Amino acid sequence: MPLHALTEDNLAAASPDLLRAMAKTFADALMSAGADVFCNAEYGQVGDERVNHHNGYRPREWDTRARIVELAIPKLRQGSYFPHWLLERRRRAEQALISVVATAYLLGVSTRRVERLAAPLGVTRLSKSQVSVMARHPDEQVAAFRIRPLDQGPYAFVWVDALTQKVREGGRVINVHALIAVGVNADGRREILGIDVATAEDGAGWLAVLRSPIARGLSGVQLVISDAHVGLVDAIGAVLPGASWQRCRTHYARNLLTQVPKSAQPWVATLLRTVFEQPDTEAVQAQMRHVLDALEAKVPKAAAHLDAAQHDLLAFIVFPREIWRQIWSSNPQERLNEEVRRRTDVVGIFPDRTGVIRLVGAVLAEQNDEWSEARRYMRLDLLTKARLHPIESETDETALPTELTA
Repeated sequence: MPLHALTEDNLAAASPDLLRAMAKTFADALMSAGADVFCNAEYGQVGDERVNHHNGYRPREWDTRARIVELAIPKLRQGSYFPHWLLERRRRAEQALISVVATAYLLGVSTRRVERLAAPLGVTRLSKSQVSVMARHPDEQVAAFRIRPLDQGPYAFVWVDALTQKVREGGRVINVHALIAVGVNADGRREILGIDVATAEDGAGWLAVLRSPIARGLSGVQLVISDAHVGLVDAIGAVLPGASWQRCRTHYARNLLTQVPKSAQPWVATLLRTVFEQPDTEAVQAQMRHVLDALEAKVPKAAAHLDAAQHDLLAFIVFPREIWRQIWSSNPQERLNEEVRRRTDVVGIFPDRTGVIRLVGAVLAEQNDEWSEARRYMRLDLLTKARLHPIESETDETALPTELTA
């Protein structure tokens, strides 16, 4: 039947599979024309210019948005014919489906569930390995994001943290750490500075995370906020010698609560929180002494723990009160960690470290774009005040702890 007549019949029937039937018709016609080129003659044409002959067909399934299409690929007596446009999609869906699968993966849908997601699109056979291949689609964007220049400095305030992820390596499941750095740029907006994966939270891993942003333009750092990870404080001192280190109050609160009975944890957490809610430097120091006295009377072990860490917790008081009140009222690192965990928890165990960087890096790049369009995290006048007057003018230097004065 001529092509135009077959098309008219399909349109007249208007069956639910019309789009799939039309795709099959045009694809078969296109492959027949391609085979005629290889034979140097049309199908059934006899002539001296013919160099090859048709030799039947072989079936091939083709995944499209119109569901799976059963194609008949022409066979030749000599050599072989295979359309390049079908070869590129031989065992995977077309580019639109690849984008869908990659997006679903980045939104936290595991590879085990993506196959069920693709079923309504007409793809009935999609292996987990194929899903993993499709999920590599955003690799180039993530790589470009990780090496981009940091030209929005100076970055006065920086947060660094690590998230533990499970990865298959050498036939077993191990824990690796996604090391993330966030900063506030000269425009007062939050910005992702770097992401890397290390086996342990040691000094070598943190040095690599901090050296990369510096090589790309990180400068002007005055305060680094983080947990007391092994080797992190030393790495900060080695890579950012002019910056102060502030121990993260959220991480420390979790550590402190392990030193007290469960029944006393709400009371201790509330008591520690009052230190950071004071209106000025003198009140912060006075409240810290009051908290230590209260803990000493009921839980001496927790009092000793807090006394050893108080100077690291109070490093922020050398900055203007408006700045450290802004920092404690909205911690960008903790909220970012929650968003990353929401995506990675669905995956569970990553196939390799590249998968961790792929997913976490894509989430960070997405968050960085949102931050660039959101309102400023910190006012410009506060950043200027921090650079020009890092210590409160009304604060008496003799009232500061000896370690902070030094």
